[in-house]
Amino acid sequence: MSPTLRRATVDDAQVLSTLAARTFTESFGHLYPREDLDAFLAEAYEVGRQRTILAHADYAVWLLEDDGEAVGHVAAGPCGLPHADVAPGDGEIKRLYLVQGRQGGGHGARMMDVAMAWLLRNGPRTLWVGAWSENLGAQRFYARYGFAHAGEYVFPVGRVRDLEYILRRPADPGPADA
Repeated sequence: MSPTLRRATVDDAQVLSTLAARTFTESFGHLYPREDLDAFLAEAYEVGRQRTILAHADYAVWLLEDDGEAVGHVAAGPCGLPHADVAPGDGEIKRLYLVQGRQGGGHGARMMDVAMAWLLRNGPRTLWVGAWSENLGAQRFYARYGFAHAGEYVFPVGRVRDLEYILRRPADPGPADA
């Protein structure tokens, strides 16, 4: 049986908090001193914060579940990236993560497809996503959806400052590359 993808509800705040902290740590935990990582996780993925996001009409989160276990998540909402060209009404893929060992099975594409459909449900608009400058796999993945480098910013995790790329997909991305 393949994993199911469903829209998360406020009742999923604890599951999302735990999953988000796990996937961030699996993906990037090795980059940070433990105390900085722990402080970041406690703030960014705190249960109450996840509950607020899940309750907000302008945001949506989906959980990928396999046999009742959450193994991936994607979040979308209004763009909050620090770029001068971000306009009211622009959307953003906020997070897209799978637990270790789940990448490469088409699950990321399933999650991206549902988030993009939700962001574009009212018609074309500019979309944005941030990706760590050294995460070439994520950059290639987003490029397949029409996202291209549009800027950079610094993402702090404690004392560490990561260089993040800002990727943009115009409201009319043109024909997809084959």
